[in-house]
Amino acid sequence: MGLSDLFSREGRARRGLQKTIQRASDKHAQSMDRWKALEQLRDDGSEEAMVGLLRRFSFNYDKTIEDEQEKEWVFETLSAMGAKVLPALRTYMRETETLAWPLKILERVSQGETFLETLRKLCEWNDNSYVRDPSKKIQLVHFLGEHRRAEIAAMIVAYLEDVDEGVRFKAVEALLFQLGGAVGEAGKAVREATLGPLLALLGNPAEESRRIKVRIVEGLAELGLSLAEHAAAIEKTIAELGIEAKLDREKRIKVPAAK
Repeated sequence: MGLSDLFSREGRARRGLQKTIQRASDKHAQSMDRWKALEQLRDDGSEEAMVGLLRRFSFNYDKTIEDEQEKEWVFETLSAMGAKVLPALRTYMRETETLAWPLKILERVSQGETFLETLRKLCEWNDNSYVRDPSKKIQLVHFLGEHRRAEIAAMIVAYLEDVDEGVRFKAVEALLFQLGGAVGEAGKAVREATLGPLLALLGNPAEESRRIKVRIVEGLAELGLSLAEHAAAIEKTIAELGIEAKLDREKRIKVPAAK
């Protein structure tokens, strides 16, 4: 068999794979045809085929039950592949605008430093600069907030300076959630990573979003933290915001219950 035959065979296989990926990603195709294509991609097992499987998450099929079944199948199939899927997963997460399903797979197939390194890459690819549609960053920040670790809290802090007010607000909520679970000695690093940046943003005159500052005040009140070292600055900010809040004797923020 000559080299030309080998390359021709590889070329045909590559074209066939591309067609299979197209069928698996065609929202207008019959579900039966898409299922067949998805199974062929699973059997192929190459990185390109796995990216093709991941692209099934990029659209919604008109029939919602079948749409969910196909996505659940892809999720379980790729999760079962373990760490093998990580290169394809990183490729897809860089190109896609929706992260919900791939992040669920990431939780299944990685842990420890591998998990953190992928999150660092995601933050690098989706930094706090301007984008037309910030929804991908909001999804990422929400996911980060669900994992209470000092290393992850530090990733969230960068989004307190995001150009988009919605992303900054989500970052505040994510840090408050992290702070709420920072108990005991194990939570000391998380508290150190979260409380300072939140208080800095609260007192930052460059932050023009009133709702962000009000959310910080309300969040800290809900957590019942003693803030004696920052009492004067907090009282000044509360006065500037014109909200009904005050510090009690233990220097905890108190907000009247909603009527």
